[in-house]
Amino acid sequence: MDRLEELSLRIEQFNKDREWDQFHSPSNLAKSISIEANELLECFQWNDTEYDLEDVLKELADVTNYCLQMAQVLGVDIIDIVNQKMDITEKKYPVDKAKGVSTKYDKL
Repeated sequence: MDRLEELSLRIEQFNKDREWDQFHSPSNLAKSISIEANELLECFQWNDTEYDLEDVLKELADVTNYCLQMAQVLGVDIIDIVNQKMDITEKKYPVDKAKGVSTKYDKL
């Protein structure tokens, strides 16, 4: 068992023990992802370079946790869906056009 599987099982057991799965609809999880992502953004609200790394890591963990739960609820493999999206993104942003620039793909 790899580390991602172990983590997913730990999250699943945590929710099962507390009977929280009833609250974890895709809609509720999407809301939670957004809320936690905004809390992550808040860590950088007033300064882009001076931030509390401990706070950033806690919020990043919360975002990741909810993303993993969303994948569980939807019955998808998180590794597969990220790789599928990377395939699409690599085509949108070929190295020869996108290297070193932040231009959106439709403007390259």
